[in-house]
Amino acid sequence: MTVTETHVEHPYPPPPLPPPFSPPLPSAAPTGAPGRPPEPSLADPCAGREPAGELLHGGAPARGLDVFLSGSVFMDMIFTGLAGLPPPGTEVVTDGLGSAPGGVANIAVAMSRLGLRVGLAAPFGDDLFGSYLWRTLAEQEGVDLGRSRRLPGWSTPVTVSLAYAADRSMVTFARPVPHPAGDLLDGPPPAARACFVDIDRPVPPWAAGMRAAGALVFADLGWDPTGAWSADVLDRLEHVDVFLPNAAEAMAYTRTGSPEDAAAALARRVPVVVVKRGGDGAVAIDSATGERAETPALPVEALDATGAGDVFGAGFVFATLAGLPLAERLRFANLCAGLSVRHRSGSLGSPCWGEIAAFGESGEVPESVLADYAFVVPFIPDAPDDTVVRAEPTLRKEP
Repeated sequence: MTVTETHVEHPYPPPPLPPPFSPPLPSAAPTGAPGRPPEPSLADPCAGREPAGELLHGGAPARGLDVFLSGSVFMDMIFTGLAGLPPPGTEVVTDGLGSAPGGVANIAVAMSRLGLRVGLAAPFGDDLFGSYLWRTLAEQEGVDLGRSRRLPGWSTPVTVSLAYAADRSMVTFARPVPHPAGDLLDGPPPAARACFVDIDRPVPPWAAGMRAAGALVFADLGWDPTGAWSADVLDRLEHVDVFLPNAAEAMAYTRTGSPEDAAAALARRVPVVVVKRGGDGAVAIDSATGERAETPALPVEALDATGAGDVFGAGFVFATLAGLPLAERLRFANLCAGLSVRHRSGSLGSPCWGEIAAFGESGEVPESVLADYAFVVPFIPDAPDDTVVRAEPTLRKEP
């Protein structure tokens, strides 16, 4: 059926409309120009953030980056306060929601908040989410995106994280990337003290090139959805200096029955292995020195574990570059991860130095526990601010 528009000529023109009335807003609620959304606040979330180069092993920083990495950035929507997953046909209402950059951004932000100079090569969508992720990483978190690119017409990957019972389940939407992150690395790799890779795939040539130039290669890997847990993946560890799997992944790939046995098996393949045990802490082995270390989880109330493993990895990278002994590297990583799970987490749950300092004075854990973290004090800036930007329910942040 076709609808035909009919125009009727009125004998008298309608009176002019009155100008729109906009009541004045309170001074506490500033607005942008009429018809335009307010600009987000992208101020540095770590007030007084200082480059960590002077504190790292080797003294004054050389030109270049501290850490370089590549991968995919996701828009994370994190629901917390859930008693469990909703059964089919039902709805669960919660008052906990955070939005934050996810994927490789988790570890990039966590390292930057500790003062490391971080470079990232990643594809970004040209949609609203892509703009938010780019601006948050580059302008708010100080991550160098000089080797990243905006891809016209590509949709930003999105992950919904459902956090409950100190753990989380995730649902992800992602379209194939027209130009993988590796394609962004034409030419020689950047100069850096370290790089971080994912050995779900073969170690990229740029990482091997950086290692040949003296950089340390840190590696992680993800869950194998096929359930094959191919031992061929572990052959890639010959190109890696530090490997940081979680306990489930480490046991599955090594066919062992405990995180400790998995760590021992992996130590035969890589110089340093750290197996993350979640609420049970972590265990590490340095096969070069024969040193073994173990630490329990920080005794804090966990709100959301999203990204905690990445925050742990960032802490271990910092502590390694700072030249700390194995046990202290493990404790510092444990501290960073423990502080992150107290928030609607993801990348924006990672701590700044001000929060690390405030935690030490909060009385939240016994003095006997804090005594094991006394080595952190020399790294804390003289006047740190413990006000940190966290994951917010919506993408708009008021100035």
